Order: sequence, then structure tokens, then C-alpha cells
Amino acid sequence: MTVTAPDPLWEAIRAEAAEAARDEPLLASFLHMTVLRHATLEDVLAFHLSSKLASPIMDARALMELFCEALADDGTIARAVRADIRACYERDPACDAYSMPLLYFKGFHAIQSQRVTHWLWKKGRRTLAYFLQNRISEVMGADIHPAAAIGEGIMLDHGTGVVVGETAVIGDNVSLLQGVTLGGTGKVHGDRHPKVGDGVLIGANASILGNITIGDGAKVGAGSVVLDDVPAHTTVVGVPARAVGRPDEDMPALGMDQRV
Repeated sequence: MTVTAPDPLWEAIRAEAAEAARDEPLLASFLHMTVLRHATLEDVLAFHLSSKLASPIMDARALMELFCEALADDGTIARAVRADIRACYERDPACDAYSMPLLYFKGFHAIQSQRVTHWLWKKGRRTLAYFLQNRISEVMGADIHPAAAIGEGIMLDHGTGVVVGETAVIGDNVSLLQGVTLGGTGKVHGDRHPKVGDGVLIGANASILGNITIGDGAKVGAGSVVLDDVPAHTTVVGVPARAVGRPDEDMPALGMDQRV
């Protein structure tokens, strides 16, 4: 995909990669191959994710063509990628460069890969979407159904053990930590997974189950099991979760304060 407009984020990533290549000669080849030889952020993403997800069943070249096709066809993916990189940089104290999530954070990789499986799902290519869902789970440790609708500005911190079901919806500017489950409650078919509003913070190993709503600006404490709707701007914690107050911020996902 060719981006003609100025892209400050991409220029910052290129500059960071060039500096890192100078500072660490052992990684210079990796950084040139993965970042510096490419013309756009979209090209880097397609190359890097396809390299990670390649297997004897589907090689990296075929996957790269698929990722490039998705990015060229759906401009919302590229916009979400940039918002997700900024989310990691602004919310994760361990992230001190824009290039870090792009190169090294498997939670970020899992979300971007799911955006491509979601594109496949909407195109009716469900067999391939399921194949890639399985591969993403194997490689990146997050199992996110291709049909799940995910907004932008998402930080999937660490990503290990995250499960997101078929009819789940995640709004914009949401932060989820490791081990989060957005699941169903049994064998019910149809709309059966949580709907998470904008600005929500979900702590590590929290389980949100059923076709329930987590309102905008809510906070779910680590280890909680949520079985009922959570009003907007409410903090819940426990098993089962109960309301214990209000977050100090309108969008707790941005502040990342996990105290309750």
C-alpha cells in the first residue's frame, strides 16, 4: 500500500530503527530487513506479521500478499494500527519507542493479525480466517475470534492467555491485560459475548462472561468474574464482581491505574 500523505509516526519508527541498528550491530540485519528497506508502515507490518505466522502449510510470501491486500482494501486497519501503536507508547511504561510494539510486543501483533482475519471474515473467507486464528493463537498466545469487532487505540498488554469470543465487541481506547477472557456462559448460540465500551480498563485474568455490557469508562479489577452489566464509569471487583466505586478518571484505560 502506498501512503502519499506525510506520516510522522512512520518517520519516527524509521529513525528509531536506524539508531537501533547503529547501536546494536547484531540486530542491524534484522532491523534493515524488517523496517528500513520498506517504504511504508503498512509494508513493515505485512512483512513482520507474515514472517511470524508463516508455517509449512502457508509460507511467508503468500501471507504477506494477503496482509498487503487487506491493508490496501480497508483503510480503517491502517488507521487502527497507528492508534494502537500510540496506545502502547502512551500507556505502557515499558514502551519507550514507537517501534517497540511494532517489532516486539506480541499483544500488539495479535490484535493486528486479528484485524486481517476480521477482514477475511467480512469477505466471506471464513475457512482461511479460522486457519489464521489458530495460527495466531499458536504463535502469539491470544485466541481472538475473527468475527469479534475491535475498535482502535487498543492496548493488549502482554497478550498471553487472552480469549475473545465470536460476538464480542471492544470499543475504542480500551486496555486489556494478560489472561482476560471475553467469553460465553454455556452452549447458547447467537449473540452471547460481552460488549465493552470505550475507555474501559480490564485487569489481568478478569473473566467477563455472557452477552453483557461493560459501560464506557468502567474499570474491571484483576481476577474478577463479571456476569452482569457494569454501568458506565463504575469500578467492579470480585467473584462474582460487584461495584465498589468509580474510577478517578473518565477513561481509566488511558491512566492504567489498576488499584480499586
